Amino acid sequence: MTEEGKFVIKDSGKREEYTSGMVRDVSGDKTDYTLILDGPMFERWAIHLTKGAKKYAKRNWMKAAGDVEYERFKESALRHFIQWFRGERDEDHAAAVFFNMNGVEYLEGTTKGTTKPKT
Repeated sequence: MTEEGKFVIKDSGKREEYTSGMVRDVSGDKTDYTLILDGPMFERWAIHLTKGAKKYAKRNWMKAAGDVEYERFKESALRHFIQWFRGERDEDHAAAVFFNMNGVEYLEGTTKGTTKPKT
């Protein structure tokens, strides 16, 4: 945002023209978030979060705020990774690894100011 509260439009200086005549900035160097949808993990992670929300509350994990929670996320991520690696299928250990790694990264971001905590 600019000082006046107006958004700017970033410009790479490169253009892509479509057969319809529409012209857009190129997307080549931009993050393609659609790629995370490939494969089964995006849906499995969402299912895991949904089950957790029913058990604890939506975004309960985002209340984590300190070293104790940070270490718990890391401990759980490692445990679930080992269980996944061993082929245990009693629960979705792969999705649990994603969940716990995300918790670690979230806490690292909140302590560094790069992630905005939920209130």
